[in-house]
Amino acid sequence: MCGRVALFTPPVRLAKLLDAKLAAGVDPEGYPSWNVGPQRRLFALTELDGARTLDAYRWGLLPSWAKDPAISNRLFNARGETVAEKPSFRSAFAKRPCVIPVDGFYEWDHRPGKNKQPNYFTRGDGELLLLAGLHEQWRDPSGEEPAPRKTCTVITTTPSKDMDEIHDRMPVVLRADDIETWLNVNDYGPDERAQLLVPAPPGTLVHHGVDSAVGSVRNDGPELIDRAESPPLF
Repeated sequence: MCGRVALFTPPVRLAKLLDAKLAAGVDPEGYPSWNVGPQRRLFALTELDGARTLDAYRWGLLPSWAKDPAISNRLFNARGETVAEKPSFRSAFAKRPCVIPVDGFYEWDHRPGKNKQPNYFTRGDGELLLLAGLHEQWRDPSGEEPAPRKTCTVITTTPSKDMDEIHDRMPVVLRADDIETWLNVNDYGPDERAQLLVPAPPGTLVHHGVDSAVGSVRNDGPELIDRAESPPLF
């Protein structure tokens, strides 16, 4: 599972690092957050005819065929093992991949005998995390929302050793060299793209414990990623 991320790098810098243009209406400076949860805003990179665009999306996929938008509340992650077959994701996997850049993500410690302390994961080399994702556009059948709702999901896979058994899932972390293969559905088939949905090589990620305040999305600020000791069990 990946249900909480930090995203404080400004969109204009994200776009530059990803060799993309910013979509119309995206504030270049954005609104930095150290505690982004589902149904909040992420940025996603897409590619059309070789041109890359970075746009804002709501986190929680809403398939185009959905009648009830509440379905997106449980579609903020997609399992890499089944993403090509599941009705909620298969069309987006085939046609609408994206790359979701984040500064880091959180997971809560589920190891037996350990406190369920949140841990903050980043790349060991200090670079952005590039997560494999999917995106959709949903139009309100009632017509109450004139503009389509743009949504996305993060794809997960089995954990690498970097997770230290803290959780049994991790987001799919792409290398910069993987972006073209993942996004270019015209030149790369589903089998080639599915090969990218694997754990990142050991040594890619580092992590440390942080304060439990990150458990509430009402809390935000750079102090949330500061190292914190795990409280005693008793």
